[in-house]
Formats: sequence, C-alpha cells, structure tokens
Amino acid sequence: MARVLVAEDDGALAEFLRHALTGRGHEVTVVGDGGAAGRALARGRYELLISDVVMPVVDGIALSLKVEAQHPDVRIILMSGYPQEQRRIHSLEGLIAATLAKPFTPQQLYAAVERALGSGQSGVA
Repeated sequence: MARVLVAEDDGALAEFLRHALTGRGHEVTVVGDGGAAGRALARGRYELLISDVVMPVVDGIALSLKVEAQHPDVRIILMSGYPQEQRRIHSLEGLIAATLAKPFTPQQLYAAVERALGSGQSGVA
C-alpha cells in the first residue's frame, strides 16, 4: 500500500483519516499544519498527500504548489469545508488528483484515494 501524509489541523478529523487509511493498509503520518507537512516531505518519501486547505502556517493551496515543484511524484488530495475555497481548489485542476468536501464519508475518502493512487493523471474529481 501507499505511504500517506495527512496535513489536518482538526485533531478529530486527523485521527479519523489515520484510522480509516491504516485500516486499508496504508502507512500514515499525520501533521497539524502545512509547515510541518513540508518538513515531513523533505525527510521522507510519500506517495500521497491529503491536505486541508485552511490550515495554520502554510495553507493547503501553497503546500500543493510547493509539493508540485519539489516532489512532483506525490499525488495530492485537498479537503475543504468552506464552499468559497472550492474556487481556489479548482484553480489547481491540473495539479491535484482529487478533492473532498467536508464532511465526507469513508467511502468518499476511499474512492478519492483510489483515484489518486490509481490514476496517472491529475485532475479535480
């Protein structure tokens, strides 16, 4: 399975993501902000980044741009609970593999992860 980095500042959602993804056999690292995510990516190899858009230190959009420039092989899923952020996410159409609108179900998470890891092309789902 994949090595997944989760960047989420809400502790309950971060724990849900950890539990759901490890239950599917993925190796999961959770960090609480975009700055910590950047440092984790510099230290280790990940196949997938799942990031909130609105986070402290570095937001998910800036983090995605940094990942694309420095780690182009890492697939990206962005999450947001704010409808106004969806426009910002759509501006990254060729860069991200999938989006998740909060709240989402485990099935929606699993489908997004499968799309991200299974597809050779990026695009907003």
